[in-house]
Parts: sequence; C-alpha cells; structure tokens
Amino acid sequence: RHFTIDDFEIGRPLGKGKFGNVYLAREKKSHFIVALKVLFKSQIEKEGVEHQLRREIEIQAHLHHPNILRLYNYFYDRRRIYLILEYAPRGELYKELQKSRTFDEQRTATIMEELADALMYCHGKKVIHRDIKPENLLLGLKGELKIADFGWSVHAPSLRRKTMCGTLDYLPPEMIEGRTHNEKVDLKFPASVPTGAQDLISKLLRHNPSERLPLAQVSAHPWVRANSRRVLPPSALQSVA
Repeated sequence: RHFTIDDFEIGRPLGKGKFGNVYLAREKKSHFIVALKVLFKSQIEKEGVEHQLRREIEIQAHLHHPNILRLYNYFYDRRRIYLILEYAPRGELYKELQKSRTFDEQRTATIMEELADALMYCHGKKVIHRDIKPENLLLGLKGELKIADFGWSVHAPSLRRKTMCGTLDYLPPEMIEGRTHNEKVDLKFPASVPTGAQDLISKLLRHNPSERLPLAQVSAHPWVRANSRRVLPPSALQSVA
C-alpha cells in the first residue's frame, strides 16, 4: 500500500534528530499507533547520507524479531521522507537508566538476554548494527528491549568490517587503535556488582576479539539464566515453535 501524510493523524513529538523529528502518529483507517520519523531531504543531501538512509530502510524493513524495532513502511513527498516505525511506548533505555541510576539483576539479565538474542538474529541475517548503545535501545509496553536506529548498519556477508564507525564512547579497542591486542583488561568492579555479573562482563571486555564470549554463550551464561525474566510475545513463540 502507498501511504501519504494525509493517512495519518500526527501527535506529540517523540524525539529530535539531525535530519528531522519523530512523532507519535495514528493511521486514520486502522487507528494503528506508530512512530513517524520525518526526515528532510535537503538535510540528507547536504550531509551526503542518501546511501546510508537507503541502506537503513532496506536492512530494517527485512528484520522481524520481537527485540528489534519494526520498520513497517516508508513514503516520501517533494521535501520529506517518512519512515513508519513501531512505537516503543517506554522510550529510550538510556533515559530510564539515567532516571533510576541502576537496574536490579533481573532487569539487567533480561536486557542482556534480549540484546544477545536480537544480535544473534541480525548476525544470522549477515547484518551488523555497528552502533549499539543505550540511546539506540528502546523499550516496549512491558519494558521489552527494541534495537532501533540502523543508520550505521551494514549487510556484510563476511561479517568482518574494518570501517571506523559508531559512537566513540562505545567502540571496542581494536576499532579505535586499528589493531588487535592480547592483554587482559584491568577491571575493578564496585562491590555492588554481583559475582556472576562480574564474570560475564570480564568475559565480554577482552581486548582480543577472539577471546570475547560469543553471543550464544551470553544468553546461556549461568548469571543470565538464573536472573533473566524474558517473556516472548505470543507471535514470537509461534515463530520459534
């Protein structure tokens, strides 16, 4: 189906970005609630990121996973491009973390399992997100994780990339330094971090990428298994079965 802006009732703004804004919206016929990302063509052309946007749309439209934000469709007019996205009512994980300062073991382990499972799904489809950070993780109605913002993502059949990208705060050492290392990371944990969580973090923060815990083992880690309260929606359970 071809949409136009007249098919939607536009509600409050949900967020602002470099190239436009995101609004709460409702499709008039079905009354279906969505997030409408409105991008200005002039800004996209000025920054020369048309290719990046095309890639974001192509990749995200083909990903169907309970912990990945859906891109339902897109349309455009003379001045703007509109992305019809799944609405995540509880907003950014980053903002929730800022507000509560810490999460308990159950919440943290659940997030870890959801994120690991969604990334395994992406990698199975030969997609690398390349910008995973709390600001790009949204929360559904029941607090379930939704990976969003595939602006940096690539479809890489080899799953190996050397391009410097993503947000500097979250880049692994080998991307910043352009080489690999073998030294152990000297980590000091606050007393409040449980032993099981310390073990998981230590196994993830290895300088040498080949020594890092694979995603499947993150989900299967004893601390995650003991604490995760992940609940899959019925549609996901059917697709798994």
